Amino acid sequence: MDIGEDTIPEAISVGLDPSDWTALKTLGHRMLDEIFGQIATLETAPVWQAMPEMVRAAWHEPLPHLPTALEQVYADYARLIAPYASGNRHPRFFGWAQGGGTPVGVLAEMLAAGLNANLGGRDHAPIACEQQVIRWSAEILGFPPEASGLLVTGTSMANFIAVLAARVRVLGSNVRTAGVGNARLCAYASAAVHGCVVRALDFAGLGSDCLRLIPTVPAGGLDLAILRDRLRLDRAAGWSPFLVIGTAGSVDTGAIDDLAALADLCAEAQLWFHVDAAYGAALLLSPALKPKLAGIERADSVAFDFHKWLQVPYDAGCVVMRDPAAHRQAFENPAPYLARQPRGLAGGAFWPFDFGPDLSRGFRALKVWMTLKTYGIDRLGAVVEQCCALARYLAERIDGEPRLERVAPVTLNIVCFRLRAGDDAWQAGIAADLQEAGIAAPSTTVIDGRVCLRAAVMNHRTGRADIDALVAGVLGSTGRS
Repeated sequence: MDIGEDTIPEAISVGLDPSDWTALKTLGHRMLDEIFGQIATLETAPVWQAMPEMVRAAWHEPLPHLPTALEQVYADYARLIAPYASGNRHPRFFGWAQGGGTPVGVLAEMLAAGLNANLGGRDHAPIACEQQVIRWSAEILGFPPEASGLLVTGTSMANFIAVLAARVRVLGSNVRTAGVGNARLCAYASAAVHGCVVRALDFAGLGSDCLRLIPTVPAGGLDLAILRDRLRLDRAAGWSPFLVIGTAGSVDTGAIDDLAALADLCAEAQLWFHVDAAYGAALLLSPALKPKLAGIERADSVAFDFHKWLQVPYDAGCVVMRDPAAHRQAFENPAPYLARQPRGLAGGAFWPFDFGPDLSRGFRALKVWMTLKTYGIDRLGAVVEQCCALARYLAERIDGEPRLERVAPVTLNIVCFRLRAGDDAWQAGIAADLQEAGIAAPSTTVIDGRVCLRAAVMNHRTGRADIDALVAGVLGSTGRS
């Protein structure tokens, strides 16, 4: 039934803006000063530190019903959160492929939050900003200017979007309503492919078993001869190959598939060629390193992250596709409340939600746009070269130290090594020792069945002294587990 007037409470003012803007601005300036102060002195702080039990207990406080002064909330942040972050801003963070962020990125996030723009669609400047970032990305990749793309949370989502577009290309748009049925599609990737690709095929309804993991050659890339044999065998068994995923920078060692050869194979076999270049795409900004990705410009789609080697704050992934029509066909879903209009706010030719799963989307593009404009791609490319040079320096330190052994080639910026005298548990204990002491943050992985230490040099702040500190820490560790 209709709500009667007698049930509607008298209107009251419950706005959320401050009564004292001056006090808020003063506190805001203090927050910004302290953020920049922390970043400027990172090298004097621990890389990481575990939360004490008192801090962990604080995360079980009850839901707040009444207001708390913002200054107190900020004090709680400073006490409970700031000291116990993951540490990837620090120059001795080597554990995973994560960028260190920049002060420009901090400011961009603040500006974007101030606008509070929704980039699902409609006609406004933030969407124009994202379109420019996509055009720049297409240019970097060597794609045609009309290529489509989208900024997303990260390469995991970008890979998923590419899988869905490839699925629609082979099965037609009715797969979105009727499902995949008994299509018996199969895809191919290196055995070193990131786990998110397996999840993407799962989420797409194709099943993770449809992904054929192809063994690698000694250099780490996909074995093309085995791939060709597997394609032949699958077709003979009634399967329908539809997608090949090339890896441009494997997660364990930084290996790169022969992208040009994969492009040839996919053109010959009429398969969708996708490249997972989560951090490897940044090589394209370096004239010296760009040839390593020859063939990426021939892909149907590429997924990569701005928040890794390009140092944009989390999160900022990207997918770019050669065929905008195929991209749109996988996601477009007209609805009356989202109808385009010839004029007004509901205008605009490009609505991002036609190209991905999200209607509610934040203004990720601003921090990417400001990073690219402020630093320029030449300087960002120099950061990539610097990280690779530091990885080679670390490899030299390891090769010159009898107590250490390197267990994989150094292709880019990742170095995998072991303490010769230690077993697998010892290697893991070394990593935990260094992390808990705040000295450095390496991670571990498994190479040829053995646990080893893995150092990914991806932070623009890292220098030789940080590499030396890592080596000294490994040699000085007790390796307790």
